Amino acid sequence: MYAMHFYRIYETSGSFDLNQLEISLPGSGHSYSRTGLSRVKTKSIQMEVLPLLLKLGTGSVEKGGYHLEMDVQARIYDIGAISICLSYFSSADDKLNLEELALIFAGQEGMDTLFEEKLGIIHSILKICVKDLIMDKNYYEDYTIYYISKPSEIEDPVSLLMGEKADFSPLIKEQVLSNRLSYSIEDYVIITWDTALICDPESASDLRDLIEFANVQLLELRYYDTELSKHMDKMYDDIEIADKKSRFWRFRHYQNIMTALMELIADLTEVTEKIGNLIKITEDVYYARVYQTALKVLRTAQWNDSVERKLQVIQRNYTLLSNEVNVRHSNFLEWIIIILIALEFGFAILEAVLR
Repeated sequence: MYAMHFYRIYETSGSFDLNQLEISLPGSGHSYSRTGLSRVKTKSIQMEVLPLLLKLGTGSVEKGGYHLEMDVQARIYDIGAISICLSYFSSADDKLNLEELALIFAGQEGMDTLFEEKLGIIHSILKICVKDLIMDKNYYEDYTIYYISKPSEIEDPVSLLMGEKADFSPLIKEQVLSNRLSYSIEDYVIITWDTALICDPESASDLRDLIEFANVQLLELRYYDTELSKHMDKMYDDIEIADKKSRFWRFRHYQNIMTALMELIADLTEVTEKIGNLIKITEDVYYARVYQTALKVLRTAQWNDSVERKLQVIQRNYTLLSNEVNVRHSNFLEWIIIILIALEFGFAILEAVLR
């Protein structure tokens, strides 16, 4: 028995109150639940806010004369991400083998229509209780996970994970298989940039969830890295405009820029902290290794460093502007004091003359 799970994770440029969503969902016609990991102790893996799982029925995909019926479900995360998963489960009389199907649907080809259809359903559900909901169907992170129950079900994991038949070099094979982890002699998981293979005689749902969580973090970091780049460009443009103004209006413009930067820093610091704390693994060593390996392979650390660097640049510019405003404010106060002193002397001299 095998299964294929195709994920696309979308960003909504906001956040969700999942408690409020649960109140609104009963009339949507879709079943839902809060989901965590099922095979481990609750205290071993902690999530501050459990995502909301929506079951969206079934859908079909076709490519090259092959027709697959897919189970569809979605997870809604409070940090603003929506993960849609299309799952195909083989049956006892299934004549198609995993490797054949994986090559046909490599790169999630032929699945755009179904993903967009289900994304539209989610949008219609969420827009009832979420204002200004933005969902870009073209901005997503995709990932594919293959599942087998025993090692003998697949001949060449490298070809499966690479999505093509080729006479791969020993170096390529070594690189693909370098992130292979096992808990016992009967199971393993191999993680690559955009695919993973899980072999487990029991359910692999928890391992799939961990890899999904890592992809959610990747998407969020990518999104906010892009947003920070936009804000930095605007910041430099605003400073350039302010420098061309008169001294008084430059001072006022600097204050407006500082206010905007202060709000941005506060908002993004809170968001990045939520992203980093999406999940904490405290006791289960194997799950911790799988999760950390997924984060490493997806290079989330590099994206996180990029976000941190850009936040630091914005903070430094805020500090420089603050210092400039404070200096100008001090100079203004000094001139006021000088003028008051001069006026006092002037009035004293005038009073002496009049006597």
